[in-house]
Amino acid sequence: MRAFRVRRAPVRAGQGGRAYRVRRGTVRWSLVSVQRRSARRADGGSGGRAGSGAGGADPGTGTADTALDELYATPPPRFVARREELAAEARTAGRAADARLVQQARRPTLAAWAANLLLRSRPEESARLLELGRALRAAYRTLDAAELKSLTAQRRLVTALARQAADLADAAGHPLSAAVRQEVESTLGAVLADEESADRWAAGRLHTALTPPSAFPVGDLAAPPPAPVREGREEGRAARRGKPADRPAVRARHDRAGDELAGDELAARRRARQERLDRARKAAEEAARHRSAARAEAAQADTALDRARERHEEARQRVTEARRRLDEARTEARRADREQRRAENRQRTAAHALTEAEQTAREAERAVRRADPPGR
Repeated sequence: MRAFRVRRAPVRAGQGGRAYRVRRGTVRWSLVSVQRRSARRADGGSGGRAGSGAGGADPGTGTADTALDELYATPPPRFVARREELAAEARTAGRAADARLVQQARRPTLAAWAANLLLRSRPEESARLLELGRALRAAYRTLDAAELKSLTAQRRLVTALARQAADLADAAGHPLSAAVRQEVESTLGAVLADEESADRWAAGRLHTALTPPSAFPVGDLAAPPPAPVREGREEGRAARRGKPADRPAVRARHDRAGDELAGDELAARRRARQERLDRARKAAEEAARHRSAARAEAAQADTALDRARERHEEARQRVTEARRRLDEARTEARRADREQRRAENRQRTAAHALTEAEQTAREAERAVRRADPPGR
């Protein structure tokens, strides 16, 4: 079991947890302990702790550490609401001090949350990064140019882990922009370069992205590093034993760690590519079903359109026939109107002739009376 040593400090809410070093001791972690920490925490997109159900930790038995661990596993959009819930649970359970600590916790940026998510979801890779950072800093302090050059070449692990963090955030429903990915990579670079940054990240409660120190070599090893502060652990123990440190073995161990992480990264990328392919196939099948349904609906619509066109043609023919009959009726009406006018004219002529005949008859009758007066 490969182990590494980190310095830890007491919990201080709002400062990313164990963020400050203490001189009085160190804590020895192993891959098993990191895995156990990850198993006790929920996935970064769940917003809770494993085994705690929808409501999170039991407010009657929880502690500030438990609440803060759960809180910093919550995605930033739900952080504030979850903080209020956990603080209320602590107050209800009579833990006023814990409630104050939870209430003072600062909302993490998306980059800080992604870095915390990487630590929880990839404990073995995170442990390798911490160990690589310890070895890289030790080589930098001891002016070991060959070892420093070999370890610096493994800084590609930072890019690989930053890509994994982006994939995890995307799977949790919070995709990272290019700028946020750069902040995640900067944070992991700071973990390699600075022991305090490594301690803060190992606590899993970052609330902001970290920046690597400018004095630490990034890739240009032409200039010698500054004077050593203290002897590296491997070299110091070897010197006390009276024999040189097994630098090739250390280098080979870190090379194997880099190869394993590169293999894990390749496998993760293959899994992600297969998942995207499966999603694309499902989408294509769904699109094919929609297309078949659309074609059936289009065929039904074409049939209905043909029937509607037939009915329209029949109606048009009926309208044409009705118009023809209307035209005939109008022609007949005009003919009847003309005949009526001629009949009226004949009637008026006959009436005039009758009037003239009656007048002539009256005049003849008067003439007769004048010609043959009575009593004659």
